[in-house]
Amino acid sequence: MKLTRRGVIGGMGAVAAAGAGLAAATEQKIMSGLPFAATTPISVAKVGLKARDAKALADYYSAIVGLEQLSTDGETITLGAKDRPLLVIEGDRAAKPDDPRSAGLFHTAFLLPSRADLGRWINFAAERQIPIDGASDHLVSEALYLTDPEGNGIEIYADRPQADWTWNGNSVAMATQRMDIAGVRGSVPEGDPGWQGAPQNAIVGHVHLRVGDPAAAEAWWQKALGFDTVAKYGAQAVFLSTGGYHHHIGANTWQSAGAGQRDKGRSGLSWVELRSAGAKEAATHQDPWGTDIRVVAGEPA
Repeated sequence: MKLTRRGVIGGMGAVAAAGAGLAAATEQKIMSGLPFAATTPISVAKVGLKARDAKALADYYSAIVGLEQLSTDGETITLGAKDRPLLVIEGDRAAKPDDPRSAGLFHTAFLLPSRADLGRWINFAAERQIPIDGASDHLVSEALYLTDPEGNGIEIYADRPQADWTWNGNSVAMATQRMDIAGVRGSVPEGDPGWQGAPQNAIVGHVHLRVGDPAAAEAWWQKALGFDTVAKYGAQAVFLSTGGYHHHIGANTWQSAGAGQRDKGRSGLSWVELRSAGAKEAATHQDPWGTDIRVVAGEPA
């Protein structure tokens, strides 16, 4: 099978692997109204992208993903859902284009609060003939994939209820199957006003990284930040999370096997920011490929 940035997801089939923290996760209640992904001990807060044309890229995320521009500081533009910052675009007109064979971003995954929200976005995309790279049912979630004008991958998805996830011991079952697009669109109530932009409580549910070696990525995320391994796809990809979520971080070598240190002079991923309920102060770590992983203290809000 030929593996491509999106096609490899379609070909990965069912995967299940050992993880930890399941018992606590299944008992956890969502107190804030946020998606479960944001209520775990560590979750994704926001993502930073380096862009060759910050304004054009920000306009794309506003028009297509529905993010609002929250602030501008010189060549840096912050976008989010309502008042929640999710994406920071840092302009650098001298940056070289991203190299998809290097370590970096596979996709930023924007998690919508409900299946009906995903249906609204699909209706919006269909009306405007927005090109997508794929649509999949992953058993734990339903997702669509796009690529932004500077080559950064995007996932727009909604989780299935936790009660519908299948766990075998500490292993969660995930797969890639054909999405029931008609069913998702049918979840939008009659007379609904339709897509009005990213809704309240939309978040970055997970970030999927290109790495040089998934085993090294797995060891680093476990040791440096205490993440649990929740799934693997052979030796090519690993999925990690905290609190029993299906994954906050993915790391694969589908395009980037053997990649070395990142070239900070290229566009693409600049940093990932995580929110940790247990952190006492902010800190910045670097993964084995030089990607900045920021950790900030605080509960989701």
